[in-house]
This record gives sequence, C-alpha cells and structure tokens, in this order.
Amino acid sequence: MIYLNILLSVKDSQDIETVRELLTQQCRLSRQEPGCVRFEVYQSHNDPARFILSEHWESQAAIDAHRKAMAYTTVYQPKVLPLVNREPHPSTLVE
Repeated sequence: MIYLNILLSVKDSQDIETVRELLTQQCRLSRQEPGCVRFEVYQSHNDPARFILSEHWESQAAIDAHRKAMAYTTVYQPKVLPLVNREPHPSTLVE
C-alpha cells in the first residue's frame, strides 16, 4: 500500500471555490480508478485556502496509471496545479 498526503495552498483567494469544485470532481473520478483504495479531499477550517489530499493506492503501478487517467490529466494537472502551491508527502502508516 502506498500512502500519499498532498498539501495544496491556493495562490489567489478568489480561486478557493474553483479549486474546491475541481478537487471534488477529481476525487469522484479518482475513486473509480483501479487500485484506488481511498481518495479524500479536506479543506482546512483554520485556513480555507489550504487543502489536503489523502490518497491510498494499492501499488506504484496504480499511481502511475492514475497519473495517466482522466482525473489527473483533465482536471488536476491542467486546472488545479496552476492555481496552487503543491507540497507532496509520501508517507508510511505508523498505526
């Protein structure tokens, strides 16, 4: 199992709602992909411009396929990434 936690900060506060809608769309699509065990999007209560993606994938092959799938290539990469600063945190489950 591979765990990814990605912190996103929206660059311009006027884009917060747009990013939220796009991440909701990406989440729905990603959850349908083979090898996706969990895909969740969180928005911070302390800072509405901060989003956290929590992803669990069965394998690196599933992540590689995800990065070629519609959620990544038509929503995340072209529409979300230009609006945010991205900080990836591949992680190990402690408990």
